[in-house]
Amino acid sequence: MVEKFIKENSGEYKKKSFWQNLPKKMIYQTYCVIFDYLLESGKIAQDKEGWVVWIWNPELAAKYLSKPHLSWRK
Repeated sequence: MVEKFIKENSGEYKKKSFWQNLPKKMIYQTYCVIFDYLLESGKIAQDKEGWVVWIWNPELAAKYLSKPHLSWRK
């Protein structure tokens, strides 16, 4: 629910505002665990002012990973 809500409302809220506007109420500590996971996994980013945006795009990542000139050399 949190992931979907952030994805749909990317760039509109800051961390606490996302929690306050979730469609269903959730304990703030639980929300923080989910938020930290999304941040650490690279699905969301937070700028220095606190705005949260969705940055995960698996289709674009797959596109670039399939190009041989962009692969890692061993």
